[in-house]
Amino acid sequence: MKSILNIAAYLFVSLDNLEELRAKMLEQCNTRHLKGTILLTGEGINMFLAGGTDELRGFLDWLRIDPRFQPLEAKESWSEDQPFKKMLIKLKNEIIRMNHPAIRPEEGRAKFISPKKLQEWLDRGTDDLGRPVVMVDTRNAFEVDYGTFEHALHFNIEKFTEFPAAISAHKEELVDKTLVSFCTGGIRCEKSGLYMREIGMEHSYQLEGGILKYFEEVGSAHYKGSCFVFDEREALDPDLSITPVERTVRRKAKAEQS
Repeated sequence: MKSILNIAAYLFVSLDNLEELRAKMLEQCNTRHLKGTILLTGEGINMFLAGGTDELRGFLDWLRIDPRFQPLEAKESWSEDQPFKKMLIKLKNEIIRMNHPAIRPEEGRAKFISPKKLQEWLDRGTDDLGRPVVMVDTRNAFEVDYGTFEHALHFNIEKFTEFPAAISAHKEELVDKTLVSFCTGGIRCEKSGLYMREIGMEHSYQLEGGILKYFEEVGSAHYKGSCFVFDEREALDPDLSITPVERTVRRKAKAEQS
């Protein structure tokens, strides 16, 4: 029986007094015997946590007492064992580093598309206006090796700060396409979607909730492989179960040979 609840959540919101907030959150997590990682920044919060169901949901309820965190939504999955070894809360400058200070998701999101609507587009091959749909993978190369959407465009980048230059170099060839950027849980696309709009890619969207939300609502349709996650589970299959170790090892070996 899978008794450990795993959540991934983020929220772009202005935060201050980070040291004080960190101390309060760490106390709450330790009291509830939760483990995982929380990133606190001036632009918001990002977290991957695991623990007992009541304890973890209780922590989220406690967090949402603060009006700043009321909109926080969490993606859930389950595991038999605790995938984290310790509880860490880190203070950072950005939730996800992009080196473009003008891109501020808190001030307004890029257009997004739901997983089920995306499936409709991919089934048909076009958006509702008949424009060809191109999936844009914003993740790093090693993550793409685990799995990605069929025929997705990716740039073999090693870190997210390389994405702006990579997508800009393909701007002209994509001008007549509808673009849907995606990542693991949606957080990178909050910035990539805004950047793509900023450089004039007006027919661009972000996948709401990322790959994990797509797995939850749609499953494996139009997706090949698994999805790398940032904990000791390593990768999840489209049914949100842990990818078998032997399959992960084979995929790694194949990637190293290519």
